[in-house]
Amino acid sequence: MNDRTLGKTGLQISEIGYGAWGIGKTAWIGASDEESIEALNRSIELGLNFIDTALGYGNGHSEKLVGQVVRAHDKPIYVATKIPPINRQWPAGDGVPVTEAFTAEHVIASTEQSLRNLGLDTIDVQQFHVWSDEWVGQGDWLEGIHKLKEQGKIRHFGISINDHQPNNGIKLIESGLVDTVQVIYNIFEQSPEDQLLPACAAHNVGVIVRVSLDEGGLTGRITPETTFSEGDFRNGYFQGDRKQQVYDRVQQIAADLAISVEQMPEIALRYVLSHPAVSTVIPGMRSVRNVENNMRVGDGQGLTQEQLAKLKPHRWIRNFYR
Repeated sequence: MNDRTLGKTGLQISEIGYGAWGIGKTAWIGASDEESIEALNRSIELGLNFIDTALGYGNGHSEKLVGQVVRAHDKPIYVATKIPPINRQWPAGDGVPVTEAFTAEHVIASTEQSLRNLGLDTIDVQQFHVWSDEWVGQGDWLEGIHKLKEQGKIRHFGISINDHQPNNGIKLIESGLVDTVQVIYNIFEQSPEDQLLPACAAHNVGVIVRVSLDEGGLTGRITPETTFSEGDFRNGYFQGDRKQQVYDRVQQIAADLAISVEQMPEIALRYVLSHPAVSTVIPGMRSVRNVENNMRVGDGQGLTQEQLAKLKPHRWIRNFYR
C-alpha cells in the first residue's frame, strides 16, 4: 500500500482509506456489524491506516465500530471523524449564521461524544460535517478547535465541503486555519480540479476524496434494472431515469478507454489518485471482496496521460443529491 502525506498535518496515510458511512446502518441498507468489522480488519491487514467516520453516521454507531477495530490493532491507524451542525442541515444554506451550525460549546461537546464512542484519547482529524465560507471570521467555533488541540483531544482540523460546491471552502483554505478538506471528486464530478485542488496544493492542505465511485454509479454495476432495499438512500439518488443515464455514460467511458465495464471501479479510483493534490480516497467498503478489490489500486500507479485525456470529456455537471 502506497502512502501519501496528508498536507500540513505531516501524517503519512494510505492512499486508499476507509469511508465508514455505510457501516452506520442508516443510509446504506444491508450492512451487518460482523461483516463491517471483518471488512475493516481486512483493510488494515492489507495496509490501510486511515478511516473516516462521523458522529452523524448512525448516531455514533459507525464510530463505535471503528473504535472497536482500531483499539484491537497495535499499529498506528489514523481516525478522522466529523461534527454534525447544530441545525442538522446538509448542506449548509446561504445566509445561515455560524451560530446555528457550530459554536465552541457544540464543537467541544460533539468531540467529547465522539471520543467516548471511539474509545480513544485523541482524534487525528476532527472535521466540520458541512461548511460555508461565510463563516470565516464569524462566531467562536475556532476557540473550540484551539481548546481541543491544546487539550490533546484532537490533532488536526478539517472540513467536509458541501456536495458539489468545491469552491465553498477556498476562503478558509487561504486563511490558513484548516489542515484538511474532504470533497466529492470523481470522473463525473471534475470541478474540484478548477480551483479547489490548486488552492489546496498552494496552501499545503490535505485532500480527502469522497464519493469517488459516484455512490456506485462508476462501479459499472448500476443498470436500468437495478433495485435497492427499502430505506436505502440510493432509491432517491438514482430516481427516475438516472440509472439509465449513469449506465449509458459508463458504457461510453468503457468504450472510449477500450476496457471492460468490470474494470470501472479501478479506473475511477485511479483517476482520483492521479491528481497530485489528493492525499487519500475513501470508498465505502462494506465487504471483504470490495476491500480486496479496492486495496489493489493503492499501489502508487495513476492513469496514463492518454487515459486521463480521454476521461476529461466525461465531466458531468449535475447533483443527484437533490
